[in-house]
Amino acid sequence: MTATLVKETSPPVTAPAARARRSRRRARTVALLFVFPALLLLGALVVYPVLFSVGRSFFDASGTRFVGGDNYTAMFRDPATLKAIRNTVIWVVVAPALLTSLGLILAVLVEKVRWATAFKLLLFMPMAVSFLAAGIIFRLAYDEDPAKGVLNAAAVSVHDAFEGTSSYPTARAREGQGLTRGRDGSYTTDSAVPPGSSVTFPMVGVLPGDLPKGASPAYRAAGLKAAPGELRGVVYLDFTPGGSGRPGKVDRRESGLPGMRVEAVRDAKTVAGATTASDGSFRFEGLRPGSYDVKLPASNFAAPYQGVSWLGPTLVTPAIIGAYLWIWTGFAMVLIGAGLSTLPRDALEAARMDGAGEWQIFRRITVPLLAPVLTVVFVTLVINVMKVFDLVYIIAPGPVQEDATVLATQMWLVSFGGGNNQGLGSALGVLLLLLVIPAMVFNVRRFRRSQR
Repeated sequence: MTATLVKETSPPVTAPAARARRSRRRARTVALLFVFPALLLLGALVVYPVLFSVGRSFFDASGTRFVGGDNYTAMFRDPATLKAIRNTVIWVVVAPALLTSLGLILAVLVEKVRWATAFKLLLFMPMAVSFLAAGIIFRLAYDEDPAKGVLNAAAVSVHDAFEGTSSYPTARAREGQGLTRGRDGSYTTDSAVPPGSSVTFPMVGVLPGDLPKGASPAYRAAGLKAAPGELRGVVYLDFTPGGSGRPGKVDRRESGLPGMRVEAVRDAKTVAGATTASDGSFRFEGLRPGSYDVKLPASNFAAPYQGVSWLGPTLVTPAIIGAYLWIWTGFAMVLIGAGLSTLPRDALEAARMDGAGEWQIFRRITVPLLAPVLTVVFVTLVINVMKVFDLVYIIAPGPVQEDATVLATQMWLVSFGGGNNQGLGSALGVLLLLLVIPAMVFNVRRFRRSQR
């Protein structure tokens, strides 16, 4: 008996491991297809410019001659670059610290405000304004002319409310009429006069339209005689509309100068003072026998207070940092407020039950628990201020541009703003990149640790 063995065959079965590998390859292929446009843009807009700038920094201004590290050497010998580095250090030290502190304080206070959402919205709104528009706004706000700059208008108003201001900054005495101008700008009679005398102060340099509304003609006051023991006089505008008056004589149509401060001086000491009336008249009573110099103090002719030179060489950098704070305070407040909302409330309530005050809770509980958030905000702002360009370039006027310059603006000025030395400008760009990278690496590592 012959037995025939029949070999049965079955369809091949794909191994699970092979199927999983094909699935992973297919997923990676699809992922690369989706990521490829972003990688292409990243390479074209970031990687290639960085590599090109690094290479360009080793060539001269024309880009044809290799100079090695000469651009980097020249960069640290240039006073303008050293000033830019100094200003950048000021920005990095001051702006992030102030913003983080303001954001923390506002985030804590907003929690106790009834309309917290509306308050946060108002503080965050400047983030919607472009740096260009914000720069123009603050350039106008910092204008030295009080008629244009709102900050100087406020400063002048406060100053004048406490110190007062001169009504006749352009006034001066008519020459050859018995008056001597002092070094401080005051005017004194050429010779001392005794009580019972009358003196006149003919002044010019004041437009009739600039006279105070209550000013009246000085003719009648000038005709009055001084009583015994009295010293009187008149301060008037020695100008007649139409030119028919006589110099040094009080004519009928000539106005007195009210509000002038007048002093009687004896032995270099002021013994009496008075203020002119609406017709410019003044008088001193009860003077002792003797001779007195009559004086118009320099305060009568002081130039009006014009406010603060916000955009001068001294204050231009703090002024620009102030504009930066206006824009970014809302950003810091919102991020810190988000971290504040995640704090364990039981720890805060337990501290209050134990008798801790709000300041102790803030200092010993709130701030330590918010330390990770505060660090992220601070480092993010450090990276941001290193690249600040728009505000500095727009707000700082041309004459003080060098006093306010930072590395970003100096890089642009050297490369395109008149220097036309793109080799040196590329070296500045590389320096800026090297300064930013450590802060970026720190931020990324901290973010990864928080994700774990």
